[in-house]
Amino acid sequence: MHPPAVPNAVQSTGLSAVLPADADVPDGARDVVVVGGGIVGLAVAWRAARAGLTVTVLDPSPGDGATHAAAGMLAPVTEADFGEDEALALHLAAARAWPGFAADLEHATGADVGLRTAGTLTVAYDSDDLALVRRVLALHAAHGLDSHALTLADARRREPHLGPRVAGAAWAPHDNAVDPRATHAALLTASRTGAGAVVVPRSATRVARDASGRAVGVHDDAGHLHRAGAVVLAAGWQTGALLADVPEVRVPTRPVKGQTLRLDAGPELALEHVVRGVVQGRPVYVVPRDPVRDGPCAGHREVVVGATTEENPDDRRATAGGVFALLRDARALLPGIDEAALVDVTPRARPATPDNLPLVGATHVPGLHVAAGHGRNGVLLAPLTAEAVVAGLTGEPLAADDATALAAARPDRFTDHPVGGAGGTTDCRDPQMTVPSTRR
Repeated sequence: MHPPAVPNAVQSTGLSAVLPADADVPDGARDVVVVGGGIVGLAVAWRAARAGLTVTVLDPSPGDGATHAAAGMLAPVTEADFGEDEALALHLAAARAWPGFAADLEHATGADVGLRTAGTLTVAYDSDDLALVRRVLALHAAHGLDSHALTLADARRREPHLGPRVAGAAWAPHDNAVDPRATHAALLTASRTGAGAVVVPRSATRVARDASGRAVGVHDDAGHLHRAGAVVLAAGWQTGALLADVPEVRVPTRPVKGQTLRLDAGPELALEHVVRGVVQGRPVYVVPRDPVRDGPCAGHREVVVGATTEENPDDRRATAGGVFALLRDARALLPGIDEAALVDVTPRARPATPDNLPLVGATHVPGLHVAAGHGRNGVLLAPLTAEAVVAGLTGEPLAADDATALAAARPDRFTDHPVGGAGGTTDCRDPQMTVPSTRR
């Protein structure tokens, strides 16, 4: 049966503070245990708590994975690629969810999540790069996306810090950015006025099941069983490994390593837009944050540089070649970054899947849900993923457009036992897919 309605649930709690490593875990069963405290897992937990569910989040170091490295681009248009129509529809739906999510989180916490709506400038370094940008613009036009070519004069008016050698540019006015670290921090502190969810700094080891096969909790590395009416696996690229004892569900996530750089730029480098570039065929992006308003660093701003992708393990080691390549290509487009201080180099692995689409929603194992495999778009997809998972937990329907877009992310597509009927969709109102309430 569905959990009972909670009065004023929209105004109620979020996430509580992280417990000390030696603290006692919550007694008794919870409605939900979420494995993974990155931006996806915490978004699920926060939305679930606001829906009136009790939630435990397991993560030994919340937010230290891909979330910590992410630049935070909300870029369904400039991330569009050939042959990935389903991903495009999913990313467009996700971008629509962000303004409301950011407003809700800022209202709940008073924290600024760093949502910037200044648009994205794409720059081509040479004539071959410009030919590629024009092909991508044609793809945008075929899908009716809002982007267009700019003259170099218009590009320089939008971003005066562009370097002297630029062959062409394009503009995507609705591709924006957010600060993932600030968003994650806000999610962690969202429940200082309540206790709907608690973050336990322990690692999950396996899913617990009852005699009928239902997921009933998660074992951690201290030997504790966190009992719950439902389990949500949101552990990034490690999600698949947690299903070793659940052979009916296949979640083929793998690590794809990337590196980002964080610069401290003074007032002389007043970038106002996300700048994405192609430099002799190599992609690069430069994402500015809002400037610091006061104090000794007033006028300074963080600038994130990234784009590396390597099919390598998550060894947390930066490579000299990767750092050099990012700085080389970024300064080719924006020479002013030479004067910025390099303050942070962050190598992390993104959670990838074979078809570059995430796995989101209820599996055919009762009580088991997944939210994994978001690749390079985990920040973009976090609010929509949270809506979808919580809809599956509570039995509330999703908006029709969102449900259609999320069909491509159904979690059964790599298994032999599809969920639901034709097309693999899941009726979130099916009681089998909702959380048995632990409250009396």
